Amino acid sequence: MNDKEMAMIATHVHDARKPLNRISMQAELIKMVLNGDLPVEKAEQALDKIIAGTKDCSEALTKMLSDLGDLQAE
Repeated sequence: MNDKEMAMIATHVHDARKPLNRISMQAELIKMVLNGDLPVEKAEQALDKIIAGTKDCSEALTKMLSDLGDLQAE
């Protein structure tokens, strides 16, 4: 694997990690709601952000596959 390919993969991994980190943080907020530390509205907001984060992650992975396919075609 050359430097260009490694750099591209590193970028894609970073782009997939960002939404995964957001999902994890929102799940922690939901746990706090379930423990009674935060109002229920916070859980609803967190769930919306989790749903958005899963879509972002899916898009990042789809782009990674597309870019890897483009590299193989070169």
